[in-house]
Order: sequence, then structure tokens, then C-alpha cells
Amino acid sequence: MEKITSLQNLKIKNIIKLSKAKERREQNLFIIEGARELMLALSANYKVETVFICPELFTKTDYPDVLNNIDPDCKIEITQAVFEKTAYREGSDGLIALVRPQRNDLNNLKLPEKPFIIILEAVEKPGNLGAILRTADAAKADAVIICDPATDIYNPNTIRSSIGCLFTVPIAICSSQQALDYLRKKDIKIFAAELQAAQWYHETDFTQSTAIIMGTEADGLTDFWLNNADARIKIPMRGKIDSLNVSVSTAILTFEAMRQRGF
Repeated sequence: MEKITSLQNLKIKNIIKLSKAKERREQNLFIIEGARELMLALSANYKVETVFICPELFTKTDYPDVLNNIDPDCKIEITQAVFEKTAYREGSDGLIALVRPQRNDLNNLKLPEKPFIIILEAVEKPGNLGAILRTADAAKADAVIICDPATDIYNPNTIRSSIGCLFTVPIAICSSQQALDYLRKKDIKIFAAELQAAQWYHETDFTQSTAIIMGTEADGLTDFWLNNADARIKIPMRGKIDSLNVSVSTAILTFEAMRQRGF
């Protein structure tokens, strides 16, 4: 197995380059750090190009079998000093993988009867996206559709904050118009979350085929979704601040839907 001991190695420098969305697009690669996240990606049939392994840290992992089915030619050993300068997070277990993204198309979604879908319009912050994916995984949402995203779903911070749920939740990326056409074609009711709505979320029937539409914290939803929704719904606000983090709002609506569905 090849061993890298220098930060000046071109392969190590390339890991750092891949922190930029432009490089990820041009190279058609993204970074996964951590054995659990890599295991989830492999389970979702992501293709691994290279895995950088720090043996001193990997001996402490809770997922020692994650490398068993990876081609030995894809594995590169790196020293702890190199790993610590390259890693994106603290407390890692010694793995950094370069992985090919998948096509996240609407046509790839396989929905059950009466699905529950989370739609995110122009999501900006990787941390919020990751938190919403954790909610979607916990609630077993049938899909997350990301419309006109302002962040790359393969941003390392999205993967880190989602703790790998990026690989466990069905995801599609498209324009808002494409998402609307898709929902209309499948006769899925559209509920837009809006602070000024008249209808309370807990008085809304989420047992039917449902999509909840969530906007950005700064601007909320655009008129496109507000005007095309079947209904606008709101969460009670009793304090002096009249908004919640979008990931918190999404969790509230999602778990109300799961409660109504008896899950």
C-alpha cells in the first residue's frame, strides 16, 4: 500500500482543493470523512475512488469492516500528522475517502402510496441541510427534494452535519418548476410553511399524499411556492422572535405528519 508522509504530496493537496464546490464539480468527486459515513455511502452504492487511511486512528473505529470490500489499489496510508492537517473535523477515526457523486434526479425517486416529501427551496446553509436530512432519516420521510439549491449537497459540512444521512434518504435536485410539475403529476398535496398563514400545522391533514415546502430563514418561501401551494400552514409563535431555524421547523412539521400517520 502506498504511504504518504508529506503535506506537499499532490494527492493530499487535492483533498484540500475538494473543499471548494468548483473543484468538486470539475473533478466529479467529493469527500467523505469517517468510517460510519463511508459505510452508509457504500450501502447506497456510491463508488469510492480513493481512501486515505491513518492506521493509528482507524484502530479505534467502531466500523472496522468498512474497508473489507474496497479494492486494495484504492487504499493509501497517511501519517497521523498528515491526516490531522487534512481532516475536516475533530475526533475522526482515520478515514478520508474520495467518492463519485450520484445522479439525484426526480425520475430516480421511488415513492410509496401516499408519500410524505420534504421540499427545500434555495437552501443555503450546509448545516441546515444536514440537520434536515437527519430529520428525514429519523422520520423515514419518503424523499427530500432540493429546489434551486444555493449550496452543494456534497459539501463536507453537509455530510458532517447529516452524520451520513445524505446517503440514507432519497434525494432529488431540480428547479422549483420541475418539482411542482412532479407533484402535480402525482397528485401530491402541497403545503407551504409561512409565518402569516391562517391554517395551523396541527390542524392540517398530513395522512394524504403530502409535500411540505420549506423556505430560507432569511426570506421564507418565494411567491412561486406560496401561489402554487394547496394550502399555507404555520407553527404557533408565542415569544418575541417570530421565526425558527428551518431545520427545527421542518422537524416539527415532519413529526406531526408521522404522528398522524401512526408511525
